Amino acid sequence: MSTQPTAPCYPYRLDPDAADIHTETATLRAAGPAPLVELPGGITARLVTDTGLIKRLLTHPQVSKDALRHWPAYPELPEDWPLRAWVDARNALTAYGEEHTRLRRLIGPAFGARRIRALAPVIEEITADLLDGLAALDTGGPVDLRGHFAWILPLTVVNTALGVPEKMHTAFRDTIGSLFATNLTPQQAVENLTAVYRLLAELVETKRARPGDDVTTDLIRARDEETGTRLSDQELLDSLMLLIGAGHETTVNLLTHGTVDLLTHPGQLTALRAGSARWEDAVEEMLRHQPPIANIIMRFPTEDITDETTGTHFRTGEPLVISYTAVGRDPGLHGEGAGTFDITRSTRRDHLSFGHGPHYCLGAELARLEARIALPALFDRFPDLTLAVPAEELRPLPSFISNGHQTLPVHLTHQVTP
Repeated sequence: MSTQPTAPCYPYRLDPDAADIHTETATLRAAGPAPLVELPGGITARLVTDTGLIKRLLTHPQVSKDALRHWPAYPELPEDWPLRAWVDARNALTAYGEEHTRLRRLIGPAFGARRIRALAPVIEEITADLLDGLAALDTGGPVDLRGHFAWILPLTVVNTALGVPEKMHTAFRDTIGSLFATNLTPQQAVENLTAVYRLLAELVETKRARPGDDVTTDLIRARDEETGTRLSDQELLDSLMLLIGAGHETTVNLLTHGTVDLLTHPGQLTALRAGSARWEDAVEEMLRHQPPIANIIMRFPTEDITDETTGTHFRTGEPLVISYTAVGRDPGLHGEGAGTFDITRSTRRDHLSFGHGPHYCLGAELARLEARIALPALFDRFPDLTLAVPAEELRPLPSFISNGHQTLPVHLTHQVTP
């Protein structure tokens, strides 16, 4: 006797381990443009899956990211709520209105065009050094490309821009990534966030004592020309945390997913290497097919809102989660083959993987630049690169926020079957 699958119940409890983020997203899309979901700790929210609705909400003047001002439940939020860092931080990511404008204006130069251009040769040098290191590890067994390449490259780049002393790199590496985990216990989350703040405070203390030509020093000195205000101590720490996250997590996932996409679609890799396809197009399709950030939390209507197009109603202060994976694989936008990787796809740029509107990701162009430098160099250096396990056996990060792999085992050179 066949058994019919059980229909999901709502609020739908998001899988904190994110075992199959795309199937979960498809289930939620089928439930409507903004079904009710449950986050860790029993917090309920509306997860928005409709592409048009997402764009309208991300540009709506009455939709805030400031939990302190616009989430009525915030005062009762447990101190050890595992995702508290995402609503407590006082930086441009969580600010609203004039505060957002002020904070973004202060940190915007960190990812300005001049700094991005200046980082290109730095990225090339770091990439070459890391590829040399990978070659030294090639003893015939699998090598973790994420741990030895994709993870280190963007962290080294952003640490260079921020002026982080080399002795602190490993500590930042061990703590920043855990901010995106959604399966931590309350105690684990509190301990990790405490460690992050301790490192950030040490960085600020170091740069105040020994200023340099770097972003951290610039932020310590920065004063908003229109308001005359500086970053408060808390805003400074939280802005640095944002810059490290914006400059790191998205790029790690872009590099690992991009590598897997190309290794599992060898014809498209061949076209890229032959010059008959463009790496710029490939990177945009990677971003569409596997958005580095799956879901972003949270936003709050500052008044009751009814979306005229979908008829969806949102109550004042109701938490909203935005699904970027839903946009990337929206069949209404990308066709029935939306789940297929295709660098020639005409809609490859029609994604929101770096957000939309006032909160568009500050690190977007840096992430793109790193991928356009690192991926061609990787495949040029190791033309016989292959996955060491089937793609379906790669383990996802335990996060419904960050969409990536825990490890990426590969063979760097051709393996002869005995």
